Amino acid sequence: MKSRGFTLLEMLVVLVIIGLLAGLVGPRLFSKVDQSKVAAAQAQVKLLRGAVESLRLDIGRYPSAEEGLALLARAPADPRLAERWRGPYLDGALPLDPWGRGYQYAIPGADGQPFALYSFGGDGKSGGDGDARDIGVLPANP
Repeated sequence: MKSRGFTLLEMLVVLVIIGLLAGLVGPRLFSKVDQSKVAAAQAQVKLLRGAVESLRLDIGRYPSAEEGLALLARAPADPRLAERWRGPYLDGALPLDPWGRGYQYAIPGADGQPFALYSFGGDGKSGGDGDARDIGVLPANP
């Protein structure tokens, strides 16, 4: 009686075909994931900017560089400002960017913006191109 099954050569051919398909489709799928992370970071920056603007309307100023975004979740130490603080200004904790790092806050922002609020992007470093570029309201150049 002859046994049925696949030969080693047939298995290797199938594995090569699967490898070729993964090589063609994989990079396209990964680029879509990177693009969605950039879009998520842009949306979170807009949300955080709105929260910072609400804070400014309540206490009369933007957070200092030392206070940073923590002022959105925690009342200021100054009793006069704490009296006017209506926070927390975010639901839950301060979000991390889509790459798992904290958002950057600096004063002043570029192009006359009162503050900078941004993510370093996929590479986690200042600058970069493509999906690794900085996202948000960038700081003024020194």
